Amino acid sequence: MKKLLLTVLSVGVMSHRGPGSVEVRNGTWPIRLERSTDRPGVSFSLIFRDQEVMNDQVLDTLDFADAEQLHYLGAALTALKNGHNGDAAKSKDYSITRADKKFAGGVWYILRPQYGSTSFQQPEADIIVKAIKQW
Repeated sequence: MKKLLLTVLSVGVMSHRGPGSVEVRNGTWPIRLERSTDRPGVSFSLIFRDQEVMNDQVLDTLDFADAEQLHYLGAALTALKNGHNGDAAKSKDYSITRADKKFAGGVWYILRPQYGSTSFQQPEADIIVKAIKQW
């Protein structure tokens, strides 16, 4: 019974949509990390609702060609977690900035790919890093 309860609780924290997808956040501003094997090799995508478009629901995708690029995202989030307000990690395809907000729940991250942006909190960053480590 305890194992069943722990399984149900862990699924609630990191909801899976199949073997290659992790739902980081659902609701109005969803974020999902996906692993795809439909091409030769494995590719990864971070799919999120663009927070720069307020009057429509536009989903943007940040693609990672291989696991090495995805692991760089995980390493960047881990480094920023141990960093300070305003610290940034930059890649050729995106940047992530740590933005501490005293009155809005602590540590936030702002992800800016070439087009669009999204923000997420530390618990969501932890889910992304955990999924990356498992892949």
